[in-house]
Amino acid sequence: MNLLTRNTDYAVRALIYMSGKHPERVSTADLDRDLHLPRPFMRKILQILQKAGYLASVKGKNGGFTLAKVPSRIHLTELIALFQGPVSMGDCLFRKKLCDCADGCPLRRVIKGIEAMALARLKSVTLASLTGA
Repeated sequence: MNLLTRNTDYAVRALIYMSGKHPERVSTADLDRDLHLPRPFMRKILQILQKAGYLASVKGKNGGFTLAKVPSRIHLTELIALFQGPVSMGDCLFRKKLCDCADGCPLRRVIKGIEAMALARLKSVTLASLTGA
């Protein structure tokens, strides 16, 4: 089980990089050069972040992206939800979908408890806490 997909990982790395450059504009070429993140993926990811209100963009020769939110207002769980959907470990470990006995399953109760603890911890993670700002 991977908690973060490649898109979420790239988005977090790009946002951490941008927070260190703020208020300077960052281009996809900068991310490619400094973080070795592939441009085709980054363009798509940055557009999603911009559309969701995390980034502001300027087009043109000296264009690029800047943070549209302060790092303390960017939560890891929001980014996970944006790129992957809600954080959940609630699927059955043995089947592709939940079975009829899911409500009474002792393993599912344990997993849901772990999920609640993990989600509570993840909700406290912000871009600021990742950068030490």
